[in-house]
Amino acid sequence: MIRRKGRCFLVAPSNGKLRFRSTSLARPAPEALPHSTDHRATSLNPRTHLQCKDANFSVPKFCISSLLNCQGVSTIRQVHALIAVTGMLHNLYVVNKLLHMYSYHRALGDAYALFGVMTERDPVSWSVMVGGFAKVGDSFRCYGTFRELIRSGAQPDNYTLPMVTRACRDTSDLQMGRVVQSVAWKNGLNLDRFVCAALVEMYAKCGVIEDARQLFAEMPDKDLVTWTVMIGALADSGDANESLELFDRMTREGIVPDKVAMVNVVHACAKFGALHKAREVHNYIRMKNITLNVILETAMIDMYAKCGCLGSARGIFETMKEKNVISWSAMIAAYGYHGQGRKALDLFPMMSSSGILPNKITFVSLLYACSHAGLVEDGLRIFSLMQNDYGLEPDVQHYTSMVDLLGRAGRFGEALNLIDHMMVEKDEGLWGALLGACRKHRNIDLAERAAKSLLELKSNNPGHYVLLSNIYANAGRWEDVAKIRNLMTKQRLKKVPGWTWIEVANKVYRFAVGDTNHPRSQEIYLLLKNLCEKLELAGYVPDTDFVLHDVEEEVKIGILSTHSEKLAIAFGLLATPEGTCIRITKNLRVCGDCHTFIKFVSAVAKRVIVVRDANRFHHFEDGACSCGDYW
Repeated sequence: MIRRKGRCFLVAPSNGKLRFRSTSLARPAPEALPHSTDHRATSLNPRTHLQCKDANFSVPKFCISSLLNCQGVSTIRQVHALIAVTGMLHNLYVVNKLLHMYSYHRALGDAYALFGVMTERDPVSWSVMVGGFAKVGDSFRCYGTFRELIRSGAQPDNYTLPMVTRACRDTSDLQMGRVVQSVAWKNGLNLDRFVCAALVEMYAKCGVIEDARQLFAEMPDKDLVTWTVMIGALADSGDANESLELFDRMTREGIVPDKVAMVNVVHACAKFGALHKAREVHNYIRMKNITLNVILETAMIDMYAKCGCLGSARGIFETMKEKNVISWSAMIAAYGYHGQGRKALDLFPMMSSSGILPNKITFVSLLYACSHAGLVEDGLRIFSLMQNDYGLEPDVQHYTSMVDLLGRAGRFGEALNLIDHMMVEKDEGLWGALLGACRKHRNIDLAERAAKSLLELKSNNPGHYVLLSNIYANAGRWEDVAKIRNLMTKQRLKKVPGWTWIEVANKVYRFAVGDTNHPRSQEIYLLLKNLCEKLELAGYVPDTDFVLHDVEEEVKIGILSTHSEKLAIAFGLLATPEGTCIRITKNLRVCGDCHTFIKFVSAVAKRVIVVRDANRFHHFEDGACSCGDYW
């Protein structure tokens, strides 16, 4: 644009591109522009017919067209200048579109400067600014603009409130989230499904699942998005079974899921670990002809892998029409979960030859696989390859996998050297991995260093304290055990109770240690007693080192005999036909005594037993485990 003595020399041809020439253009008198206070109408109808009768072309329409064709911030600024010199900065519709384009291109500084000089603001203006800051993760300015909106007397709408709510979700700011809910209720949006769905998701992400449940239950009008959010929220919060029950309820009420909803359902199946439910969901996808895409198929690979069925996971992988780096990484991780490190490593050159470059997630999966298969030298090679051949700088997850790999192998000097020289911030996971390795090798001095580092990080994970307590207990240092338990009491941390789930006849049963709640409890305990006698004849000796209480040896044996995984397996033997595979899931790491017990059961009872614990899968058959006693 050229200015000369108050005149602009430009031409706007029909193709919407700027061209300059020496012809004066009188400034047109703009008409009042119709605009809607509905943000969706404004956003979705940018080419509304806007004519200026005294001009050879419509300036507002030209401005909007130019904005839509902008490929970068510099071009937007040029159009901004055009709007200014043609006197259109008073036109709310045009300025809102300009705000939107600045926000879309993440030029929030330009947007905020324009917003600051606006003489009139409707709900769209506020929504663009609040939403823009939320999308770029600037929660401080998002909240500040939202507060300014409230103070101005403007009424927030069902676009602005969900945006602020999602900023609360991303920052886990529960206090601000409750403020947003209060504002929504005061403005009569307590029944709006967009607002409620965002609040449900926010409460779930902040760990307040009861509030999410209550909001969801009170909603009279639940659309697919709301159902999808709640299904995902329950799965993420650890209530995978309830999540799947909600999916069943949704379909009974006639809501047809889309691919996004099915990804959440598949994710819940992966969390739950029930193979029959995974197959039901897969059949539902086939029956409803839900179009598969790379995201859904990758989720299904993860689902079958975490339900203990590697064959089905690999089958989906092989039939995928399109594979991306996440798909390959998921399949590599699947072999890692099951201790099949060599197969995981074999996939890596296949991935490279297919033209897919690995990313950081791929290397996390590879290092995890090496760690859980004891492939130390391969892990060191992969770690070096990642940096030297692919130029990827390791983050804390990669260092954690390496510490786990070296620690499990008892190579503590190398693990400590890696920790001391790493250039990224150390977190709970890294020190927790070192602490776990110390328990395996009973290295008390190093365990105390790891525990001290965890305390400095103000860790609220009770598992770390329990690990240190167990290390002290194994060493017979009962006074130190008592100190750790007192520390947990002061910090109001409770040990996570151990649970084991078993799937029998398409139904899932849950057991706790010493559980007597099952209707067939007497039969279970009788079978377990007889089974233990057979196992002892075969050479099984209870390992009372895994009883972490200062009690008599006989009492320790009694405690060991009623561990939740033993009760679940006894029920599986009782309730399933001979030769049937028994699958159980444990929420904690399976203890060493139970691991030995299950190996003997697989040999004596002639059963394949698949155990999914907090760390990995164990496949027991003929007295051996797929982990090679390396877990």
